[in-house]
Amino acid sequence: MSKSKHLGVTPPISLDFSDKHEEALADDLLATLKSEGLFESEDERKTREVVLGKIDKLVKEVVYQVSLKHKLPESLARECGGKIFTFGSYRLGVHGAGADIDTLCVVPSHVRREDFFECMTEMLKARSEVTELAPVPDAYVPVIKLQFSGVDIDMTVGVLQQPTIPEDLELSDNNILRSIDEHSVRSVNGSRVTDEILRLVPNIPTFRLALRCIKLWAKRRAIYSNSVGFFGGVAWAMAVARICQMYPNKCASTIVARFFVVLNKWRWTTPIMLKEIENGAGQFRVWNPRLYPGDRGHKMPIITPAYPSMCATHNVSQSTKQIIEVEIKRGLGIVDKILKGEASWKELFEKEEYFREYKFYLQVNVSSLNNDDHNKLHGFVESRLRFYVASLEIAGQFMLIHPYIKSFDHSFKYKTEEEAQRIRAGFLPAEESTSVPEDTADVNPEASAVPDTANGDKSASTPGHSEPQTDGDNGKGNIYTSAYYLGLVLVKKDRSSADQRRVDLSLPTQDFIRRIKESDSWKSDEDMAVSIRFLRQEQLPNDVFGGKARERLRVSSSPDKNTEKKAKKKRSGNRDNAEAAELPAKKIKLADAAVPSTSGFTMGVGNNQALDEASKPASSSENGGPSKPASVMNIPAPVPLAAKPGGIKLKLLGSR
Repeated sequence: MSKSKHLGVTPPISLDFSDKHEEALADDLLATLKSEGLFESEDERKTREVVLGKIDKLVKEVVYQVSLKHKLPESLARECGGKIFTFGSYRLGVHGAGADIDTLCVVPSHVRREDFFECMTEMLKARSEVTELAPVPDAYVPVIKLQFSGVDIDMTVGVLQQPTIPEDLELSDNNILRSIDEHSVRSVNGSRVTDEILRLVPNIPTFRLALRCIKLWAKRRAIYSNSVGFFGGVAWAMAVARICQMYPNKCASTIVARFFVVLNKWRWTTPIMLKEIENGAGQFRVWNPRLYPGDRGHKMPIITPAYPSMCATHNVSQSTKQIIEVEIKRGLGIVDKILKGEASWKELFEKEEYFREYKFYLQVNVSSLNNDDHNKLHGFVESRLRFYVASLEIAGQFMLIHPYIKSFDHSFKYKTEEEAQRIRAGFLPAEESTSVPEDTADVNPEASAVPDTANGDKSASTPGHSEPQTDGDNGKGNIYTSAYYLGLVLVKKDRSSADQRRVDLSLPTQDFIRRIKESDSWKSDEDMAVSIRFLRQEQLPNDVFGGKARERLRVSSSPDKNTEKKAKKKRSGNRDNAEAAELPAKKIKLADAAVPSTSGFTMGVGNNQALDEASKPASSSENGGPSKPASVMNIPAPVPLAAKPGGIKLKLLGSR
């Protein structure tokens, strides 16, 4: 292959073909992926095609309705058109059963994004096939999330500067980007990037099989989520495509093996690129770390191949970078054994043990009284969680902050206002309509649910708030909740200091909550609530373990034999949250995790009576009567108390 014909920014590392052993491993990989259910059935394929056809008709109808709204004659309004393009996993041909479809809706210039979101949302609400509708107009790439006939759809919109959208429209020409806004550029480039990736790989079937493997591995290891700071689907696709360029004649098993070898040795912040960055004729900024300080700050840059080139991994933080590198190193070790015949592909896909990995967690809990409102809030909070992680990193109190890639969503029924307040403050009951987390009262005897008084004490009759959805049974209502988790590794304590360790998270927490409340997704303090709680591992609700045993972390060895005996006693048995709450006050050494050690400090546990008092909402009256609805906007302020100098004191919003 001559230099002028090779794909990529450098010549291939090897032009050799795979041997019989590598081909056999590729066949074994394919069989393993099929056994994991990664390939959709024929019926599912047809359902997706039908759904896409209906969405295409909806887009044309939206353009027609908005055109009439702008006083265009009906004959012209019908000619304005509209078209959908797919991108992401579906367009790459690596989607599996149950995967979502990333859909771009292209509309003419007179259809503003606000018009599209408003009109499309109303049309979707009117269709019985549509569920879980959640517009997120404030996201970096504005999106409407929904389920259509059971198929998950992520719908973006691109507004082109032309009066009509013909059926034969192609997006490959850079001139199509002229004069459109940045939101539309990011949306349109989703489709352009996907098409460019397929054009830049030497062997598409090999690329697809290798990418299916890497996607499954990343999902099982919980490092597949652009929104919370890991690599998203397009980033993993570009990384695999680059390896295919380096070894254009190798089969999928070798591509996967070299993927881990190359990325394990990759010198970040050197970018991964599929081709040289293109400078188009438009006004758009392209990724350039020499010119832009923000681009220099990208931890693991992977650059999109379509103009204007952007960094697909700009969300990666220092913590998520460390986690990705650890997982790549783990994958390298397993693949090396697979090549030697000492392990199987299934070992590569073993699920992570996130909720057994860390001693401490932050739980970010948001709730709403209305399901549609909650879907909007859920999408916004997920898109902003990475900013909270970044602000916590800046605080300098943690060696590592590990966000989990998905939320745990519930629908609870309540009968009393006091019960509703406890749920909205983050203390989840033991029964709900789907999966069930147990009550997780905070360990701190002085912790309380501190009401948010920034807006005063408001009555339930405040105009503009939604009535809670009820099931018609004795006036019971529903509360919809979503819980996000951050695993924490604190910096090591200075052993020469006898002072109590204090971890103050009030400023980043206040700022994060303020951002949520200032968004369009926040309806009112009466309808929605947000709480952030500090939890030890044994306080985690049962649903995060997926029905598995609640095993504790391994306790590190310590010269203090009494401490070690206490730790062993505490680990014994399979206690639930209620049993753990009844334990007498103890101090344990923190466990060594797979990430940097958290050993070197102790934390105290409060007594049972104080714990019960701490779990009560601060707004409840002394005689136990229900309190005013406004006080359900609670921000718990857990402060785990140290029993002696040298312990931890963690401060969140509202603590003193």
